[in-house]
Formats: sequence, structure tokens, C-alpha cells
Amino acid sequence: MVQPYYMDRELSWINFNVRVLEEAEDPDVPLLEQLGFSAIYQSNLDEFVQVRVGTMLDRMKHDPKKKDSRSGRRPKEQFRAMLDGIRELLPRKDRAYSHTMEQLKNYGFERIMFGDADAEEQRFLEQYFKREVKPLLSPIIIDKRQPFPFLRNKALYVVVHIAAKRGIKLGIIPAWTRSGRVIRTGKAWRFMLLEDLILHFAPQAFKGYRVLDAAVMRVTRSGVIEFSNAATGGGSDLREIMEEQVAKRRKREPVRLQMNSALAPEAMDYLIQKLGLKHRQVFFEETPLDLSFVYKLAESNDDPALCYPQNKPQNRADISARKSMMSQILQRDILLSYPYESISPFLRLLDEAALDPDVVSIKITLYRVAANSRVVEALCQAAENGKDVLVLVELRARFDEENNIAWAKRLEDAGCTVIYGPHNMKVHSKLLLISRRTENGVENFVQIGTGNYNEKTARIYTDLSLMTANSEIAADARHVFDALSTDSLVEQTGQLLVAPLCMRGKILAMLEEEIRHAENGGPAYFAAKVNSISDRGIMDKLAEASQAGVKIELVVRGICCLKPGVPGYTDNIRIVSIVGRYLEHSRIYIFGTPERRRVYISSADLMTRNTQHRVEVGAPLLDPQLREQAIAMVQLCLSDNTKAREGQPDGSFLHCTPVKGEGAVNAQAIQYENAVRASRKRKE
Repeated sequence: MVQPYYMDRELSWINFNVRVLEEAEDPDVPLLEQLGFSAIYQSNLDEFVQVRVGTMLDRMKHDPKKKDSRSGRRPKEQFRAMLDGIRELLPRKDRAYSHTMEQLKNYGFERIMFGDADAEEQRFLEQYFKREVKPLLSPIIIDKRQPFPFLRNKALYVVVHIAAKRGIKLGIIPAWTRSGRVIRTGKAWRFMLLEDLILHFAPQAFKGYRVLDAAVMRVTRSGVIEFSNAATGGGSDLREIMEEQVAKRRKREPVRLQMNSALAPEAMDYLIQKLGLKHRQVFFEETPLDLSFVYKLAESNDDPALCYPQNKPQNRADISARKSMMSQILQRDILLSYPYESISPFLRLLDEAALDPDVVSIKITLYRVAANSRVVEALCQAAENGKDVLVLVELRARFDEENNIAWAKRLEDAGCTVIYGPHNMKVHSKLLLISRRTENGVENFVQIGTGNYNEKTARIYTDLSLMTANSEIAADARHVFDALSTDSLVEQTGQLLVAPLCMRGKILAMLEEEIRHAENGGPAYFAAKVNSISDRGIMDKLAEASQAGVKIELVVRGICCLKPGVPGYTDNIRIVSIVGRYLEHSRIYIFGTPERRRVYISSADLMTRNTQHRVEVGAPLLDPQLREQAIAMVQLCLSDNTKAREGQPDGSFLHCTPVKGEGAVNAQAIQYENAVRASRKRKE
């Protein structure tokens, strides 16, 4: 049943990307960072089109009448609403980019077209084209006699409309070469993009033909990979299946065509028909169709006013660099908060385990890792040192499949035992178990995180990492790895929340407990910080709790299918979303009032895919100080009036602003300042 407090999942995601776009429009954000947010907006949208629009097209083909449980729409209706939402934001995205680029001219950064160049620059560009570009071009002619070529996913092409006596004739030029995309003219940072240069000189690539008009285009293909029990079961090697599926995905059907201008109507009709698209799937954009080049501008910048100040992750004052991490974890639980605090203590723990002769086994789940992963290298070293190293590599981590296939091979070559987990669901947990032999028996060290084992993202994503020697948590962790090794699921736990069988039910039970407290006239409370919320069962329970009088506060960065403040349903629910310098990624659940409070960190968002269709792990914060640390983090986010947006009953989010007499609160900036102060105390 569709409830009045449900928000359509796809439109909620589009609303989230609007919040990213707001950062590109914010005059308080440094200019090159504004440009970066425009690029993030576009990159987010690319993935949305590949995955969600691609999925909706599949549903239109295979289950066209099935209504969405949150919006009540059929796939075709959702498909149109998604495309309309994307199209509606195009002018705003174009304005944000253009405004930023206009201001950057004052600092020497300027993208030019050939007609904007002076005589000297034009001579340089013409020579550059003849010397560096033209010899590498591969133009082709397309007409009724020639087959339409395969266009690579998200690659740039120049398409030209060529005069023909009969029918339509097109020319297509791949707009990439090894010479690079950003062509500097030699004057400060005045530059031309390669696709614009090829577009200008396109007639030279088709000598003997009359070019009527030309445009830059970019095709986005479906990124959906389907897994059936038949495909992944029956003893088949998942790695081989994944390699095959990734290769197939490159050739999946187009779902979107972007162009910087239109060709003549008959040429457009021909192009769209050849790609198997509808006109509603074509988008005309003024900004470059691929904004990834903006990161090159930021890398070259030496003006501190144009970028955020460099915030170096801080070393914790209470973690000794002279003592082993295992000895310190035996003394107390440790909670690291990235990117404010350094990931180094966790990496030290892995390195120590790899070298310690008394460590007998290391077990870990890997979802995404850095390009030059110190985590993988430590695991390989441990295996080479004779330790029993079990690594679950999730080959189905979307768009990281090829990387993970390569890492799996590297780990196997080093002597690690590599497994892939249950055949019908992803393993999204962030779990590490180290076992060490001592005179008094086996010591176990467990690490549970909210984010990936990735040194790079640990500098830009907010995440939490718990390291503990608690025996009950270690026993649960061992059960998780035993289940993963035997293609089964954990059915019972003591301390940990483990999806899909031992997380959602416990969350609902703890919410029910809060409802009972409220119905008995006592104070009741629930708070959570997550990336997304869409699980209908949990949303219904939150609405029930709200109606019973439970105070509910949520910090939701991305998809939010729960509408707060809907009269009679979610009056007691407040939702805040923060989009700022760092990507908010930590997941925290808080149940109860202070005297009976339970706090968990988790790898799981409150989405159906996480709670019911993945292996996820959440851990309780048993140390009172760590509980307060996590609670303070959530409360700080809820008090943010700089980068926070307040959820509205219609599902939209409005920017929070300081009330009169109230100072500005930027939760991310404050957390970094706190980390710096704590680090300085250590030095003093």
C-alpha cells in the first residue's frame, strides 16, 4: 500500500543530486571546488542513468504493469518522470558551470573555442591539430550502405551531417587521442578541449564531402548486470562469470544521448533511430558533455583561494606510535573517525598482523579498495609469511568489478584463500578478524567499519572504524566468516547486527521497544545517520513510532523515501541532509534515551537491498566514551546550519540558515577543528 509519507525512490535521488548542484552554485565554496561539484553532479547523473534508468528500461520490457511500491507508478511512468526530472535540471547545471567559468577568468582559467582565440593562438591550435590530432583520427562515413558503428559508453564523438543526394549520410569521429583532452594555448590557463578542436576542423576529416552541420555527442549505455541463480550457481566460477558479464555490459543498449547542439531534424531522426532511442532520451547541453577535465585544472592550481585548504587527517592523541596496535586494542576499544583522523592506526594493525609470528589467521571482507592498496599488500605479505589469510572479495561491487577481479588474482597468487560469498547476494560488510596465539589461549581482534578499506576515500569520505578485542563480538565475527565460507547465512548473533537475517528484525524490535516506552508515557527516542533510507518496513515502523510519540531524528545524505512532518503520520520525525566538502558516509543507529541508550555503527543503509538482500554487519559501541562520541557526531550534524538541508513534508529539502543571533555551524569543519585540537594536545 502506498503511504502518504512515501517518496518515489528515483525522484528522491534526483533531489539528492540537486543538493550536490547547490554546492556548485554556492558563492562561499571556492571556485575550483564549485567546478568540482558540477563534475560530481554529472558523474552522479551518469551512474544514475546507467543503473536506474537502465533498470527501468528492463522493467518496461519484462514487467511493464508492475507498480512501484512507494510511488504507485508503473515502469513507463517512472521512466518518463526520471527523464523529465533530469531534463528540468539541465539549464540550472549549465548556468552553474558557466557562472563558475566566467569568474575563473579573473584567475587565468578560461576555456575557449577556436573563434575566441587570437591569431597567434589560432596558428598554434591549427598546427597542433595537424601535428598531434589529425594523424590519429579515425573518421567513418555512415549511410544506408554502411553499418552503424559501436559507440563506446560515455566516450566523446564528433558527429557531422554530410550532404547526400539521397537519404542521410553521417560522419563520426572518435574525439579522444593519447595527446590529452585539455590543450593549453600557452597563455596562463587558456585552453581548448580536444572535442571542440576536432569539431572545428571536422570538415578536414571528410575532404570531398560538404559538411552541413556538426556536434559533439556522448552515448550512455545501460550499466545493469543481471544475476540469476542459474548463472551464478551450479558450481560455476563466479570470477569467470563476472569477466563475461562485464564484457557484455560494455555493449548493452544505449539509454541516453547527450549532444552540445542539434543536427538537422532528418539527421537527428536517423541518428536516434540507429541508436534505438526515443526523442525523450536525447539531451542537449551547453556544458562540456564530460566534465572530468576540471580535476586537471584543480591539480595545476597554486592559488589557495580557489580550493579548500588542505586538511591533513590527524593522528589520534590517545594512540601511541610506539606501542603495538594489538596491545592498545586489548586495553580498550578504539573508534577512528575518517577523514578527520588518520587511517594509519588501522593500517598499522594489519601490518603488525602480517609480521607477528604469533598471528595465525586473518579474515577480511573487501568491497572496494584503493588503486595501490596497502590493505591488499599487507594481506599478501601475511600469506607469504605463512599465515592463514581468508579474503572475501566482492566481485559484484558495481563498476569496480574489473578491479576486484584483478585483486582476487593478486591475492590468490600470494597464497591467500579467496572466496566470493553467497551466490545470490552481495557481501557489503566491512569486517576484519585477526586471531593471535598466546600462552593463555587465542586473542582475537575485530575491526568493523562503515566504509571501505580504501586509503584514498578515507581522506574524503566520513566513516567510522571500530577496533575491539571483545570476545563476544569476535565470536559473532567468526560465525560471519564461517557462514561466508560455506555459502550460508548467519541465523543468530549475540552482539552484532548481521543482515540479511539478524539485522532488520533486531532494528524493528528496538523501535518497537521505543514505541512501548512512548505509549506508557515515558520519553522515547531514535536517531540514525545513513546514506539512504527506502526500506518500507522500517519506514512504516518509524511512522508508527512517530504517531506513538517517539522523537525521531535522521541524518540522510542521499535517497530519502520517507517524508518527515506529514500530518498524522510523521509529525515527530525530523530529517536533515548534509552535502559538503566531504561525502557523508558513516552509518550510526541510536536507540533510546540516555539512561538506556544503545548505539551501533554499521555498513548498512536503511534500504531494502541492504537489510534484506546483502550481507551487512553492524556493531554496538559498548564503551561509554565511544557511544558519546558517535552521539555527539549525529547531534552536531543535526545542528548544522551551513551545509545542512531540512526535509519537508513534500519530500524536498530546504537549505538551513542560522536564525537571528545564532552562529554558523558547519559540522564537518567543526569535526576537523576538534581533531586538530586533539592532535595538538598530544604534541604539547
